[in-house]
This record gives sequence, structure tokens and C-alpha cells, in this order.
Amino acid sequence: MQPIHLAWVDYAILLAYTGFVIGIGFALRGYMKTSSDFLTSGRSIPAWVTGLAFMAANLGALELVGMAGSGAKYGIATAHFYWVGAIPAMVFLAVFMMPFYYGSKARSVPEYLKLRFDERVRCLNSLSFAVMTVFASGISMNALAKLLHLLLGWNYDASLWICSAVVLVYVLKGGLTSAIYTEVLQFFMIVLGFAPVVFLGFKDMGGWDAIKSKLVLVAQNPAALSLNDKTFQPDAWTSAWKPLMGGPAANPMGVDIFAIVFGLGFVLSFGYWCTNFLVVQRAMAAKDMTAARRTPLIAAVPKMVFPVLVILPGIIAIALASTPDKNYRLPPPALSSGQYSAGLADLKSGQPGDADRVTAKVSQDIGLKMDKAKMASLLADIPARHLTDDQIKDRLQNAVAENDYDGIILSLVKKYCPPGLLGLALTALLASFMSGMAGNVTAFNTVWTYDLYQAYLAPNKPDRHYFVMGQAITVVGIVLSIACAYFAHKYSNAMDVVQLVFSFVNAPLFATFLLAMFWARTTGTGAFIGLLGGIITSGLVHGSTLAEGKGGWLGLHLYEFPSSMAQNFWLASFAFTACFLLTLFISLATKRTKTDEELKGLVYSLTPKLADGDQPWILRPAVMGSILLLGCVILNVIFW
Repeated sequence: MQPIHLAWVDYAILLAYTGFVIGIGFALRGYMKTSSDFLTSGRSIPAWVTGLAFMAANLGALELVGMAGSGAKYGIATAHFYWVGAIPAMVFLAVFMMPFYYGSKARSVPEYLKLRFDERVRCLNSLSFAVMTVFASGISMNALAKLLHLLLGWNYDASLWICSAVVLVYVLKGGLTSAIYTEVLQFFMIVLGFAPVVFLGFKDMGGWDAIKSKLVLVAQNPAALSLNDKTFQPDAWTSAWKPLMGGPAANPMGVDIFAIVFGLGFVLSFGYWCTNFLVVQRAMAAKDMTAARRTPLIAAVPKMVFPVLVILPGIIAIALASTPDKNYRLPPPALSSGQYSAGLADLKSGQPGDADRVTAKVSQDIGLKMDKAKMASLLADIPARHLTDDQIKDRLQNAVAENDYDGIILSLVKKYCPPGLLGLALTALLASFMSGMAGNVTAFNTVWTYDLYQAYLAPNKPDRHYFVMGQAITVVGIVLSIACAYFAHKYSNAMDVVQLVFSFVNAPLFATFLLAMFWARTTGTGAFIGLLGGIITSGLVHGSTLAEGKGGWLGLHLYEFPSSMAQNFWLASFAFTACFLLTLFISLATKRTKTDEELKGLVYSLTPKLADGDQPWILRPAVMGSILLLGCVILNVIFW
């Protein structure tokens, strides 16, 4: 992808947004007087703000870059991350779980586990969650730095550090409150910036029927676009459920209905939306119990229709790539100078009649698959046309037979956005990545300060001490996120690596919470060993299986999954099952340490039910949740 040059109006929009979010931080710094103000917003924010922030906190690389890439890679089945993998869990959180979180007065999810069980469970969850948040934050910033490098030609390292510094400034000044109000602004910027890209791409392709006709051709020969080596039924990219019924071999995601319903729809979904402090923290910052319960329900409304903004671009991209006169190809991974040098040396030492050997050698030396036909043509043209090194480099880049799925949304922005609109789209992307990083960093600093530092390292200190520590660990969190960004740089699809991290942390944690909230007999020993066993199980399965060259680090290759996403779903399923069974049996074998009186407000059967009679019937959580679930069913039927 050739870098583009921004007009002055594009720079003006980018600078105005950056200045505005920094200004929010400085405007709120006078209100940051205690550690509670800085880390939990003092439970003072209205429901509509926390609802949009709840939604926007999830709008990092996972949503915009990862979902667009997955839309191209897997088709409309990616919508399962919304209609199966989000809305039901968000409704469950609002109706059943928020009364425990908010009513217990816990400042974090790990602190709830301490109240419900003991310090061991709290410590283990705090450590695993801290690791997960810095990885998720790093994934967002890696995607942003790649965007600025590929689209604008800016230096990757400088982009990563400068954008991280901007996030640091406004979070350091305004704490969680700054992050939440900035996330509301980011939500509207994302909608405003991405709607024109989707509209222009949709119009260019001639509407949904025209796109579907192109996707039929893609399904019959996905190898032509380096999407898959298999051939699928005509509706593989346009039907959400029918391809799954044929089993893993019948759909590009390589999963079956069990993996979607149990692995994604139950384990990963409920594990993320119901136990991930990143999103739960937004609801816990609400001004009262009613606002806290409405927060995920308000967020679920835009969440239900967001596939139009984030998945449809990926589907449009593969339709474009399958239309020769559109002059578009899915972006390949950008070759580094070292890869170019190795490829050039191999090509110059080869002969036109030795294309297979040279192709294999180039592929081995640069670590990417190469198109044999394009390599044979290039090898023949080097002596015949006296190609220069620059020409060879361009042809070599074009011969890469892999896709950089994270670059798809960037390529569409470049294709469709003129000056002004380009600045708006780039600002939307910038907002989403900063939102992802800020959300994770504010969750990280709260868990570190309250659940690790105050609990174990420096208890009984003045509140000012914890306030300063919260600010200091914010800086540390940003630095750790940058380190994780370099790790995420190795993956071509942000969605794949995010779900991998979730399968290690959130999947077993949901089993712990399920038993904690609905079975009073669950013991601290059972919860601790079960949670640890679930994490270890996920690691063992990942280390002994392969998917797209990832995993197998134990030296065992017991099974190879059709895709990284299929591997993630099964990792989550194994981790959840292991944690659930271990917790169940060990709890039965160990002595209960907390009485029914101590568990009031922490276990469903021992907690007085909330009365919603003073609320209009349409605003009651159970009614709102039922309407949202009905909407999900309708959407699944439409795209069956």
C-alpha cells in the first residue's frame, strides 16, 4: 500500500481532535482529589454516558480493524461476535450480575472475588487480568501505529510512542472520568467517520445483491484472493448459520455450531462481557443501581447494528478484490527492507526455468507464501525487460500470497475518502485505538492499585498515597502496553490475537463467576484451583495444537485447527470446562468457609431481589433485555 499525503484540512481535523481529548483531561484534573475520584469516578456518572462509554471501551483494534479483517476472512459469520457473542451476555450482565457488582460496593471485579471467596482468588484474577489488559491495550496501539505507517508513511515506532503519550496525558490528568467522557466523544467520532466509507463502498459495488453475487465467486475459489485453500458452498461468505451446519470443513472460519454456540456464545462472550473489568468498570462508575443496570442495555442497542460499520467493510473489500475493473487487491503484509534484500538476492541468483525452486527459496527466506505464477513471470521479466531493483521490489511485494487483514480498513479509507473525509475517517480510527488503550489502562491502574498494591504491598496507607500510586502505575501501564504492541505486530489479524488472550483469561474466569454467583457451596480453595487449572489447560491446549502456524510451542502437534479463530473457540471451551469441573469437585471435597449471612449480596439465592416496580415497564431491565434478545433472533433469521 503506497502512503498517501494528507491535505491541510485533514491535519486540522486530527489536531483538533487530539487537542480536544487532551483538553478534557486538563478540564477534569481539578476534580481528581482522591484515589476514588481518579480510579473509579466516585460512582457519579449518568447512565447514558456510562452506556456509550461501555460500548466505546470495546471499540479498539478488536472492533474496527479486527472485525473488518474478520469480515473479509470469514464473511457474515463474523456477525456472531455481536448477535450471539455480545448481546445475550450484555443482557445477562444487566439483569443478573450488576446487582452483585454494584450492590457489594466492590471497587473492581477482583475485589468482588475477594469478598465472595478469599485473597488467593483475588490475587490470581488480578494478576491474570493485569496481563490481559496490557496485551489488549498493546493490540490497539499496534493497530494504530500500523495504520499511520501504512497509510501515511509515518515511522511505526514514532507513531506508537507519540499516540501512547497522548493517551497518557489525558488519563493521567482526568483519570477514569476523563477516559469515560472521552469514550463518549470517540463513539460519535467513529460513527461519523466510518459511515461515509461504508456508504461509498456499498454504492460503488452496486448494493447488497451485487456484493452477494461476487461473494458466490469468492466462495468457489477463495484461493484466488489468498483467503483459503478450500472450496466452499456459494453462500459461505453471505450466510451466518447454514455453512456451519456442514461442519468445520464447510465454512471459512473452520468451526461448527457447537464451537459458535458454546465456545463463543457462552464461554468467550459471557466471560468477556460479564467478568472483564474493562467494561464492567464503566457500569460500576454509574451514579446508582438503576443506572448501573441500564448501562449494558443502553450499550447493546448500538452494538446490535454495529456490524454494518465494522464487518461490512471487510465484505465489501473482498467483493472489490474479486472485481478486476475496480483495481483493488486485499493488502498483503508489507515487506521490510531485510525481506526485500533476501528476496532480491534469491531472484537475481535464479533462472527463468527454475521458478518453483526460486519461489520456495524466496518464501522460506522472507517467511511468507508467494504466488507461483507471479514469481515465474517476475523471474522471466528480470533479464527480458531489464527490471530495476525498485521495479523488482514492487513486483515482489505484489507476489506475496498472504493478506494483511488489519490493513483492509485502511485500504478502503484510502480508496474512498477525499481530503476532509479522509481526515474524519482517520480521526475515527485514532479515536477507536486511543479508546481501546485508555480503557485498558484505566482498568489496569485500578486493579493494580486496589487489588495488588493496597491489598498486599502497602496496606493502610493514606488515601493520597494510593492516588499517587494510581498515577504512577498509569505510566507503567502505558509502557507495558507499548511492549505488548511489538508482540502483537507479529499477527496479521488483531481479532485472532485478542480472542487468544481472552481464551486464557476470561473463559475460565466465567466458570468461576458462574459458580460463585449461583452456588453458595463454592469454596475459595475450589475457585482458586479451578481458575488456575483453567488457565493452565488453555495453555496446554494451545501449546499442543496448531492453527495457521501459531501454537504448538510445547513441541506437540496433536491437532491442527482450520483457523486461528477455531483454535481460540476450542481453547476457551476446554479452559471453561476444566475450571468448572475442578471448582465443582474441589468445592464438594473442601470445607465451606463463609456462612449464608456473609454471602448475602454476593450469591443470587441469598440476595433479596431488586424491585423494579417504580420504573416504567419499558425501562425495566428484564423487559429491555427481552426486546434486545428478540432483535438478535430476528437478525439471525434474516441472515440465516
